[in-house]
Amino acid sequence: MKNQWLEFLFGFVTVKVTGKGIERFINVLTRNGFFIWRVRRHGTETITFKMRLEEAKKIRPYVRNSGCRVSFLRRNGFPFLLRRMMKNSGFMVGAGVFLLIIFLLSNVIWGIEIKGAKPATEYKIRQELDKMGVKIGKLQFFVKNVEGIQRGLTNSIGELTWVGVELNGTTYHLQVVEKNEPKAPEVLAPQNLIAKKKAIIVKTFVEEGQKMVDTNDHVEEGQLLVSGEIGQEGKNPRQVAAKGEIWGETWYKSHVELPFKTNFKTYTGNEEVKHFLSFGKVELPFWGFGKTEFKEYETEKNIYKLHFLKWELPIAYINKTIRESEVLPRTYTEKEAEENALELARKEIKSQLDEDAIFKDEKILHKTVENGKVILDIHFKMIENIAVGQPIPKETNE
Repeated sequence: MKNQWLEFLFGFVTVKVTGKGIERFINVLTRNGFFIWRVRRHGTETITFKMRLEEAKKIRPYVRNSGCRVSFLRRNGFPFLLRRMMKNSGFMVGAGVFLLIIFLLSNVIWGIEIKGAKPATEYKIRQELDKMGVKIGKLQFFVKNVEGIQRGLTNSIGELTWVGVELNGTTYHLQVVEKNEPKAPEVLAPQNLIAKKKAIIVKTFVEEGQKMVDTNDHVEEGQLLVSGEIGQEGKNPRQVAAKGEIWGETWYKSHVELPFKTNFKTYTGNEEVKHFLSFGKVELPFWGFGKTEFKEYETEKNIYKLHFLKWELPIAYINKTIRESEVLPRTYTEKEAEENALELARKEIKSQLDEDAIFKDEKILHKTVENGKVILDIHFKMIENIAVGQPIPKETNE
């Protein structure tokens, strides 16, 4: 048989033929286009074979003059399977409803566990989860995925430094790190504080150690700022881990080029939502068919794994939101281009320094307008903590 699945779909029967002219009868059937297979002989006057259901209904005229008797032994295939299922429809419907209920219950949120949060913070987290729709009894398909929940909590609750969200079966597990957690005291070995770059000292704050510089002093990179050896010279000085902040005025140069005409991407507000069922790597759409009509767009994809009891099925529900975007031209005046170039330079300098560094002054050293862009060379004065620890060499301990 060339295609067993096709024959099963349309149905086939097992036919028994008895009589003296069975070979002649088989030849008549094949000459008239009947498709038969698995022909087997059972004695001298009996054979069995299989044939399609719809052809079996047309066999009667050929039996009358053949001298053979025909009977149908077995009926196989989808039509007969469907008929048997219809006879037991009550049982099948009940089993289907039962499996559907189990499946739905396996994809309902039954628990939310929060660890690492103070009671007040936990209360805020649960309130925010309620606003997002993450609550007990809600189907997982209708809430954000774990990345969206994590992002929403971090943006909405200021007390959180970090929150990890994990879906384990039907329970969401949240691990929280709050901002004002006390830090373990840092134990430092004996050290000096030296300058990490050249600067003019503007302010000093020494918590531990002996200050070696004063305000308005000019220091070079690597110069000693705070000594870790305290006590009078020649009277058993004691070594400590020097601590403190030495604020100095530092200098930087920046080169920035900014075109007068640029493009930027924005959303139009139009969007399409498509729904898919995923079987492994194959995605089958069941709502929102056809190609998107947007020329420029970005796609947000949310994947929800399906579960049955404690097992994760190789099936997932996928929600895709396709947002139309467009690229718009933006033209600066010379003054606007200069202001934006300055802002870019500030951000570039700030990204290289500590968060507490502040701008003191800025001066444009050179400005050029050519080839449709403004070119700036800028000098910045910054105030920053220039102190960095340096371990005291071992030989000074002796």
